[in-house]
Amino acid sequence: MLTESESEELKKRLEADLGRLVANAHSAIGFTMDRDRDRIGRDSMDESTEEELYSTQLRLHDRENFLIAKIQEALKRLHNGEIDECEECSEPIGFKRLMARPVTTLCFECKTAREQVEADDAGE
Repeated sequence: MLTESESEELKKRLEADLGRLVANAHSAIGFTMDRDRDRIGRDSMDESTEEELYSTQLRLHDRENFLIAKIQEALKRLHNGEIDECEECSEPIGFKRLMARPVTTLCFECKTAREQVEADDAGE
């Protein structure tokens, strides 16, 4: 069980991460809106470079949207007092692990075991 100060520190971390990602999402919208401007006089190399940049921005935006949802879920679990409980074994997730990866739902042992299974499956 997290102490009140640990919960507050974790909440601040999650809210800061969420704020940063939301700000990035707003700038991505601006980037998309500016994309079609100033196309006159551009060569194929300029167009190709811009398309690659645009594609990368879209992939980043998708990843950040996924992370926003995970942070919102973590804040819900924190509010419900469930953030430090492993979803697989119900053992406590340590505060240091939560600060390192605040959206985690697995304790170190379960995450390690899951990664080993995934590595074994990939090696087949």
